[in-house]
Amino acid sequence: MLSQALILCGGLGTRLGELTAATPKPMLPVAGRPFLDHLIQQTARYGITRIVLLAGRFGEQIVAAYHGRTLYGASIEVVVEPAPLGTGGALRFAADRLEPEFLLLNGDSWIDADLTGFARAWRTARADDPTLAAQMLLQVVPDVARFGSVTLEGNRVVAFLEKNAARAGTAGLINAGVYLLTRDIVDLVPEGVACSLETDALPLLVAQRRVAAVTAPEGSYFIDIGVPETFARVQTELPRVRMRPALFLDRDGTLNRDAGYTHRVEDLDWMPDAREAIAHANAAGYYVFVVTNQAGVARGLYDEAAIASFHAAMQEQLGAIGGHIDAIEWCPHHVDGTVDAYRRDCDRRKPGPGMINDLLAAWPVERARSVLIGDSDTDMAAADAAGLRAIRYRGGSLLDLLKTSI
Repeated sequence: MLSQALILCGGLGTRLGELTAATPKPMLPVAGRPFLDHLIQQTARYGITRIVLLAGRFGEQIVAAYHGRTLYGASIEVVVEPAPLGTGGALRFAADRLEPEFLLLNGDSWIDADLTGFARAWRTARADDPTLAAQMLLQVVPDVARFGSVTLEGNRVVAFLEKNAARAGTAGLINAGVYLLTRDIVDLVPEGVACSLETDALPLLVAQRRVAAVTAPEGSYFIDIGVPETFARVQTELPRVRMRPALFLDRDGTLNRDAGYTHRVEDLDWMPDAREAIAHANAAGYYVFVVTNQAGVARGLYDEAAIASFHAAMQEQLGAIGGHIDAIEWCPHHVDGTVDAYRRDCDRRKPGPGMINDLLAAWPVERARSVLIGDSDTDMAAADAAGLRAIRYRGGSLLDLLKTSI
């Protein structure tokens, strides 16, 4: 399962003038929070658990804001290059932190793309051709002049065309700023030397037909915040694009069979069509959130690491069919717990609405169209306390129930 993403944050942002005179471009505010925060949340929602931010000028600001934190289920590390190294050099500088396969994203652009589907396409393409070293996400735009363009043969990238004002008004495919790479790509980059991944390293792989591509669905929202006009637009466009309804799901007894304090990965047994229901909600444009009481921690039966492992297995098995859970909240507390650190009454524990309210506060959710599905009275009460519509799951196909509910 793909678990690591790197985000390029070292660009100078000179086209934005005074806006970036003392602020890294990804840290510029968009709808009241840094653009980078939106990007981290968007990346982590696809099950990415480790994010590395590759910073440059004013990197100390990114360190202060993110280094060592865990956000949206992902641990954050910041690596600051010692001098401007370009996109390829920054990647090479972080070589010792790379997993065998990882995502790489531009820190100054947004594409509303399905990263689970992107990773599945990579698995398929690599099975057909194990020599592949990279995959790019492409976007169709009506005017390629400002971006440069990409030429394909089948699903292989065969050429990059530079920005050219003479091509103004020409539609085409552009690099959307999302890559899936293998770790050995850094072997193409000299250590300590400034170079560009796009113009120095990737063309070498393109010449060998080792770069695959996936084109984002028509109508996918894409924006590069690198010029004043698009930075102004993103302030209203991105909040609108990100706002969507949410499906809140109970876990034990709704998604997986409840054997009593279920926590071992080998005991993960999905309810009928539960995985398919989640994938259906993903495709319908819903956030999918899980809210689960886990009093077994308070009772000393297992620890929070076991919960995290169980949820990682759920994400991996969902990814195999193209689904994902955007965020999982659990409450390990219980007033009668035997572990002192967890023995307390807690509003996050259902029937309290705390977990739901925390998700509503953290994510841009259209509450009126959102729904919670669970199998117990406590689920119904939690939804009511949070002001959400609730539907009782009584067994059978969760997919069939969902199709009549959203």
